[in-house]
Amino acid sequence: MLRQPLPGIEGQLSMAPMPIDTKRFQIREDHRKGAVLMLLFPDQSSAFVPFIKRPEYPGVHGGQVSFPGGKFEEGDSSLESTALREAEEEIGVDASKVKILGYLSDVYIPPSNFLVRPFIGFVEETPLFKPDPIEVERIISCPFPELIDSKIRKITKVKGSSGFQFDAPYFDIDREVVWGATAMMLGEFTFLWEKSRL
Repeated sequence: MLRQPLPGIEGQLSMAPMPIDTKRFQIREDHRKGAVLMLLFPDQSSAFVPFIKRPEYPGVHGGQVSFPGGKFEEGDSSLESTALREAEEEIGVDASKVKILGYLSDVYIPPSNFLVRPFIGFVEETPLFKPDPIEVERIISCPFPELIDSKIRKITKVKGSSGFQFDAPYFDIDREVVWGATAMMLGEFTFLWEKSRL
């Protein structure tokens, strides 16, 4: 289990877009809830974490790399259920085989007005991935040792949904720029890992 209390903003700030806008942490009352799944799975001699690259489409998250996940639906019993359902729908992971270890701090995403909870889970066997052709352009499996290697943390210029360019810390995963909310979730995860609080 992940130890409580979580570092929250302290862990997320290292990977937040710059300059830091404190407004991004001010959650609107009419926000929507969502959840994602950071899944660990074995393959040969290492553990891996799958990310999805979304197809290019009009909207704030088109073409971005993220964890599988989505919005809380009326039929979901909890945010954990949301994360598991979405992972099954988007990448074909059997939700019944996922063991949840815990969750990280919620991350607010101002452009889409979502408050997202990242869950961490694992499966004991390599999944037979089945990407949803509408939701997923491709699945990127990142070796866990690479994910926690500080050498893949870099900074680049990105254009936000408002059209402005700014500096964004990112994780360089399979030549993809993993930035924004997903990078902030990973920032907290690596913060905890480095401090041995997992």
